[in-house]
Amino acid sequence: MSANWPPVDYDTWSATCDTLHAHTQVLGKIALALAPPEPQFQGFALRLTARGLETPLLPAPDGSGGLVVTLDLGTHEAVAEHTAGEVRRVPLTPDRAVGEVTRALLDAVSSLGGPVAIDPTPQEVSWTVPLDEDDEHASYDTGQVTSYFTAATQAALVLAAFRAPYRGRSTPVNVWWGSFDLAVNLFSGRPATPPSNDYLFRNAMDSEEVAVGWWPGDGRYGKAAFYSYAHPARDGFADAPMAPARWEATLGEYVLDWEDVRSSTDPRAVALDFARSAFRHACAVCAWDIALAASAEGTPPPLA
Repeated sequence: MSANWPPVDYDTWSATCDTLHAHTQVLGKIALALAPPEPQFQGFALRLTARGLETPLLPAPDGSGGLVVTLDLGTHEAVAEHTAGEVRRVPLTPDRAVGEVTRALLDAVSSLGGPVAIDPTPQEVSWTVPLDEDDEHASYDTGQVTSYFTAATQAALVLAAFRAPYRGRSTPVNVWWGSFDLAVNLFSGRPATPPSNDYLFRNAMDSEEVAVGWWPGDGRYGKAAFYSYAHPARDGFADAPMAPARWEATLGEYVLDWEDVRSSTDPRAVALDFARSAFRHACAVCAWDIALAASAEGTPPPLA
């Protein structure tokens, strides 16, 4: 097993994982406050880069230019940068609480581009203490964060390669700070009825889509894994043989455990085959346009 595909076991690093997750929520809330809205919340998602996890380029509240906020997982800092060249750094250290980091980072962003206010209520997690008051989540093991970032990088590269040839509308590899996963979403071009009228669902799931993603595990499912779901899923969607992946009824998704990927002789090929197989099955069951569905297994458009 290659060191480039390290083990990621939520039960082993849950304290640091939850702290890192909370830090991403602060970045996401800043993006939510400043970014222009896009369909399916695209403007509020984070991106995985060579440095770590970053917001898109955001308009400074005072109109002075642009801002990017990063969790630098190499130097282990939260970094706020202005397009004019100014930088503010907030160290991420063991035993430094999320609340302290949140307050320092909001001050840093405000000092660069004007006041920014966020709703500090955490989302899609089991805890409820506001982010700027959170003294509970304070574990930050740099080795565990490095292993996560190494694994997440491999997952992001797989997802980007899967998405590349698709000729329909799709998303880049997004880092979703609510559920702390990476995902690409491929759309058929047809509308869909959201599963509920909840704010999140009615805005994020109003189009027919297939999602393929990866997450490091959480309290519901304690293992890192790739996953795939279709919305809306039609009858028969849960019936495909897809070993070593399997249907997880409690999650409503196909799941391929990270350990099955990293223990294989060719982890990238196994993960990419899962993504393509899951998408192929979803398109067949959900009656997507044949040519559009087939484009995901072609090649990207040629460069001029």
